[in-house]
Amino acid sequence: MRDEIRKMFPELEEIRSPELREKVVSVWEDAIRSGGWKPADLMRIPFTLLAENVNIMYLEHVRTVCRMCIGMEKVLRDAYGDRARIDHDTLVAGALLADVGKMLEYEEKNGKIVKGKAGEYLRHPFSGVGLCWKHGIPEAVMHVVATHSKEGDHVRRSPESIIFHHADFTDFELVK
Repeated sequence: MRDEIRKMFPELEEIRSPELREKVVSVWEDAIRSGGWKPADLMRIPFTLLAENVNIMYLEHVRTVCRMCIGMEKVLRDAYGDRARIDHDTLVAGALLADVGKMLEYEEKNGKIVKGKAGEYLRHPFSGVGLCWKHGIPEAVMHVVATHSKEGDHVRRSPESIIFHHADFTDFELVK
């Protein structure tokens, strides 16, 4: 499964730390297995259940938002140089993991993707942090996962979380 995950997420190669890159793969592997999914399912699960007739799939959303984050970082670095205090690996790993908890939040019932029992208790930022913690993901990356959605509205977000939050909501608002 690890090779399938690497192929599905070519953005993993943007993570400069081989150790962090492998931990991100481990989190995805665990999430897919624990949720009872197969890697191919990521292209048939809608990226959100909060809108009707969503035709953008989960894998597409994760990859697109990650690439948006990389693009935003490049613009900020081009404009501000070293004054742009953004940790590239934290940004990319956080972008790739922010929605990993949806593998536990969602389930399939009667051929339809719905919020599962686990999702009734814990939204994906919480279950995502749990998966990340289990695999030794650094706190700065877990912060992106924890604060990327409304759960982060009452805390101070890191630069990486701010970038991800805006990229994620740009993609969401265009679909909603």
